[in-house]
Amino acid sequence: MKDHIDIVIIGAGVIGLAIARSLALKGKQVLIIEAEKNFGMAISSRNSEVIHAGIYNEPTMLKSSLCIAGKNALYDYVKTRNIGHNQCGKLIVASHNSEVSKLQQIKTNAEQCGVNDLQLLTEKECNSFEPDIKAIAGILSPSSGIINSHDYMLSLLTDVENSSGMVAYNSQVTDIKKTSSGFCITTNNNYQLNCQILINAAGLGAIKIAHMISDLDKNHIPSLYLAKGNYFSYGGKCNFNHLIYPLPEAGGLGIHLTFDMAGAVKFGPDVEFIEHEDYQVTSSSKTKFIEIIKKYYPTIDQSKLNADYAGIRPKISKQGADFGIQFSKDHGVEGLVNLFGIESPGLTASLAIGQHVAEQL
Repeated sequence: MKDHIDIVIIGAGVIGLAIARSLALKGKQVLIIEAEKNFGMAISSRNSEVIHAGIYNEPTMLKSSLCIAGKNALYDYVKTRNIGHNQCGKLIVASHNSEVSKLQQIKTNAEQCGVNDLQLLTEKECNSFEPDIKAIAGILSPSSGIINSHDYMLSLLTDVENSSGMVAYNSQVTDIKKTSSGFCITTNNNYQLNCQILINAAGLGAIKIAHMISDLDKNHIPSLYLAKGNYFSYGGKCNFNHLIYPLPEAGGLGIHLTFDMAGAVKFGPDVEFIEHEDYQVTSSSKTKFIEIIKKYYPTIDQSKLNADYAGIRPKISKQGADFGIQFSKDHGVEGLVNLFGIESPGLTASLAIGQHVAEQL
């Protein structure tokens, strides 16, 4: 006899936890299987912890609609749970005349997405918000902010467990077979478990997991591109009250200035496509960081900029792609949900992603 549970979710990152919460609150029997020793140890703990406004992506994308819905739900959630957050807003700044027209394009796109609170800023207005900034124009995004992502994930997990959901850590999935009633999942130590619904929210491992699933046409599995993002911490005095972003670059939002709930300032991430997981931040990246940062923060004390940590985005296209959320209507395997390429703004969109998946099941 194998153990049986209604729904198995692979991955206890912020997305897996948010989906589990939505399903558990609906009375579903849920088990999260996590390869690491604790929740949120991969992508979910290696990001900027920014609450995004939902302004960059195309209006027709899930990334856009789920980011905006998720942002509103997230602010409501953290306020009711007293989770550390700061709706500090952010400035997107132009350093050269050639960039000014791009600010208007960002604002127009945001309005098409449904974000109507952006404010175009003159050079003088940028300096009134942030005197240390060098910018000839900018955009104020008042609904952007930061969050204590660990406490947020812990709260999601508490919701799951209070609704009789469970998490199994140190559980590596090694095989998945489609059965007449669902799926048979094999983990390390040859433990086997049957479930009716399988949700693959394994982040960087989601594509590897998908290739294990019998009956899944491999044409529905995208390629994985590992986009490493390095971060540098800043130990110098800093008087910023807003997040500071340059114009977005290919594959990312540009090396930006953020701070955490304790006020510690960091810069990043950049975009570096790699072949294998590698979280080492080398000092050789510092020159590039300084060159970019000085365009909008010319008085930075270079000696106080230190290599800190790195994260990896699970991209399914180097050119940018929408969230890849696949249901049975997409791939033909009853009871299977695959989530591919859930990168930024995944943290912001997490509650909306959880609700979206729950509504489809």
